[in-house]
Amino acid sequence: MSNSLYETLGVSQDAPADEIKKAYRRLARKYHPDVNKDAGAEDKFKEINAAYEILSDPQKKAQYDRHGDSMFGGQNFHDFAHTHGNGNLDEILRNIFGRGGGASFGNFGGFSNFGGGFEQFAEPDLDVNARITIPFNVAILGGKHSVSYGGENFDIKIPAGIKHGEKMRIKNKGKSHQGQKGDLFLSVEVAPSPEYSREGDDLEKSIDIPLKTALFGGKITVPTLEKEITLKVGQNTKPGQKFRVKGYGVINRKSGEKGDLYLKASIALPAVESLDAGLVELMKEKLPGE
Repeated sequence: MSNSLYETLGVSQDAPADEIKKAYRRLARKYHPDVNKDAGAEDKFKEINAAYEILSDPQKKAQYDRHGDSMFGGQNFHDFAHTHGNGNLDEILRNIFGRGGGASFGNFGGFSNFGGGFEQFAEPDLDVNARITIPFNVAILGGKHSVSYGGENFDIKIPAGIKHGEKMRIKNKGKSHQGQKGDLFLSVEVAPSPEYSREGDDLEKSIDIPLKTALFGGKITVPTLEKEITLKVGQNTKPGQKFRVKGYGVINRKSGEKGDLYLKASIALPAVESLDAGLVELMKEKLPGE
């Protein structure tokens, strides 16, 4: 029994659905009227599309697998499509395979956005675009983030170092149609941090340094996104002075190297009423100024 629909798409009769889909997309791109201006390309494109419409529908495919090309009067599908022409091929195929589903065999009218909308042509667009907002520390360090879509809750893995505006593809979490599932494309928004700012792969935050440490030097403990560190402060530290902590920034996913953390000094002045009265008088007397 001849099965020329499979020959039209260049696949074997036992080819799985994803292989049939891949073959269809490859041929449809090759013969699409917006791309291929050769004589006969338009007819070939309609033929390919009609073959895929049948083989991508489990009921139509099962019907064809039972009867083969006898459904086309014994002709192979290419000759059958050529004989009946473009005008009434749709109607004939509907009568052969039934009118359910509302699909249009071989129809390409009105389709012009080849580059951006190809997958919407002969089958429903099952991919979904959405936005998510993730915490700043998750964007820097990576981790799990909970997502809700289509009545389903699931965790996705956020890669460390992801940037605001990047997109993530979550496979098989889009819409469903005839046993096929699309993908979920997430546009990532990173929530601002009350402590940190990011510039490329570097981070910056302000830290309070006690007046005594700023004047005479010493060590202070500073919490970071990764762990608590000890920072050595030199004497005569000025407000706004920056300390560089190497390798405590954001990982660059291409190079695998990490940026730096810059700690901006803010001098924490004690309240005058908290100081010893004698020290206050001595400061009034000895501190420079008017």
